Amino acid sequence: MHPMLNTAIKAARRAGAIINRASFDIGQVQVTTKNQNDYVTEVDRAAEQAIIEVLLSAYPTHAILAEESGASANLNDDSENVWIIDPLDGTTNFIHGFPQYCVSIALQQKGVMTQAVIYDPNRNDLFTATRGAGAFLNSKRIRVTRKDRLADTLIGTGFAGRDHDPKALEEYLKMFQVMTMNTHGLRRPGSAALDLAYVACGRYDGFFEKDLKSWDIAAGALMITEAGGIVGDFTGESDYLEKGSVIAASPRIFAQMVALLGQFA
Repeated sequence: MHPMLNTAIKAARRAGAIINRASFDIGQVQVTTKNQNDYVTEVDRAAEQAIIEVLLSAYPTHAILAEESGASANLNDDSENVWIIDPLDGTTNFIHGFPQYCVSIALQQKGVMTQAVIYDPNRNDLFTATRGAGAFLNSKRIRVTRKDRLADTLIGTGFAGRDHDPKALEEYLKMFQVMTMNTHGLRRPGSAALDLAYVACGRYDGFFEKDLKSWDIAAGALMITEAGGIVGDFTGESDYLEKGSVIAASPRIFAQMVALLGQFA
């Protein structure tokens, strides 16, 4: 296993321990509203700080891009090594005691994702990937599903905190209708990073969502490509990190999803 991946795993598990301890008494967790329907807790911040401490103790010159603390002072266009961190993806689920959230860490080197960890502290599921070396769940190799027909698929989706925007809601309901009519079923559990990991290991056949951030996508995207899948924006292009709109699936299902969702790009 790559030493940088080992460090990311250590960081993710440390954050997971903080999250698990807090989950035993959620009523005592302090919650702050960042934006409408977008929350941050003291647990998010503590988990993020723990991750950053582990990473920078091993690689002090590396740059950081994290959901809560933002970009480190040394992050710029010339940064060769950038850790992209979501310390608690699925905060709304966490504060409601709904056990669907995770820690997500990715390493981008010279603009390319090379290492990824997604850790589900509820199930103790550890998803990992190294560029060119495959994707794994608890050390077992994983692959995307082999389904050929969109009609046979179970697809994950999300709505990224836009629930109170009437135009966004209208658009999402149209997407939901289109996909519901053309798939076996849709699921919206509320953690995009974990949803992407589920595509990589075959629990979903595909996933789509708009208005995501890079820390929601980075780790899961590498896992899917290393598991034999494709990740793109709603037109099938590769600039999903910048646009925040993502379709992810096996190659045949990806093409069918793009054909349906391209109208919403």
